[in-house]
Amino acid sequence: MRKKPRFHSLKKLKIRQDWSRWSLYSIARLAQPNTISRTYFQQKWTAKSDTRAYHGEQIREKKWKRLFKRSLPAVVPMDHRYLARHDGSEQAAGRGAGVDEEGKKQTPRMTPYMQMTYYPIERRLDSAIFRSLFASSVRQARQFVVHGLVTVNGKKIPYPGYMLNPGDMFQVDTESVMFATGAQKIRSSVARKIAAEKKAARGDTSGSAPAPREPTIAELISQSTTTSETPSHTSLKTQLQTLMENVEDVLGTEVSAKDKQKFREFRQNVKKAISLWKTASPESVTTLDAQFTFLQDQLAAKRDPSSTQPADTSLSQDDAAKLKKAFERLKQQAEYDAQWNKRDASRPYLTPWRPRDFMSAFAFIPRYLEVNQNICAAVYLRHPVARPGLAEVPTPFPYETGQLAFNWYLRRR
Repeated sequence: MRKKPRFHSLKKLKIRQDWSRWSLYSIARLAQPNTISRTYFQQKWTAKSDTRAYHGEQIREKKWKRLFKRSLPAVVPMDHRYLARHDGSEQAAGRGAGVDEEGKKQTPRMTPYMQMTYYPIERRLDSAIFRSLFASSVRQARQFVVHGLVTVNGKKIPYPGYMLNPGDMFQVDTESVMFATGAQKIRSSVARKIAAEKKAARGDTSGSAPAPREPTIAELISQSTTTSETPSHTSLKTQLQTLMENVEDVLGTEVSAKDKQKFREFRQNVKKAISLWKTASPESVTTLDAQFTFLQDQLAAKRDPSSTQPADTSLSQDDAAKLKKAFERLKQQAEYDAQWNKRDASRPYLTPWRPRDFMSAFAFIPRYLEVNQNICAAVYLRHPVARPGLAEVPTPFPYETGQLAFNWYLRRR
């Protein structure tokens, strides 16, 4: 039996319609087609193979041949000011009649017709969902449609190949979009260790005499939290307010512009911590206090340069690493405590929500779609067209590759 080829192969690079790191690597390694040592048939075959791996790889070849159209849509922009100023008689004016213009005329940009070879695929419902950034791949968008998570004009459409018409509005389930575009949930090493210890403990209970075991990480954390006395949230809020007053006092004195900028940034962090005082922790207050002390020491060293032994304000590598780690922990805790992005272990995606890795390289929306990310809905405005210097069908391939692929499907079979 023939071995099924890999969907993402590093030997034979194929660009796919997804947000994976393999597709990003394939785009980075994309080169111009070889036109020297290959025949015209070989060039067309390679161009067809490469472009079909990206455009509609989930569609059978026989079905795509029926969708293919020889005529490619395009528009020519007309200048309304020129049309209102002239009536066309200037086109018949001869030389020497005062119509010659000095200087070199700008050559109009070419209309890339060949980049519109696969424009019928953009009408498909699964392709439109992927172009609207509601799914991380066309196959995932197809899965959403088949599972009944997509509605078109308010009605559930379970057909991925449904051809959209201008003005159609489609909407995807919000939780599915959060799962598709969010980062994947990966169990940490601590969670895996706790799960392994629990599994080992359950296995020990089957024996006659259970052996004594060391306390787990969760038990140690719970013991440390119960034994240590934590201050109340009201006292933490009072400390933050006192810290804010100290910052205001420093800003009221004569401070340089750069130092004022640092203290103002620190004041914003304190304000954010005060707004979240109900969920504040002693570690966050201690971190802010240490940062304020560090800024004060820097300011005092600048104001007293005549001292025989100036204060060494430069941090060592260990101290800088500890300070950076504390700031990252404070930022992460602020994200966890945010009302709009809470940590929820029941969600199938990573919480607090953040975009999927490598998404920024593929985050663009074509002109023929109007997308509302708040409700996960989009409107198919019109069919994609070609303009001078622009083709509205997104493709990573150069113009020559699209031309060869168009010529392959242009022949009669």
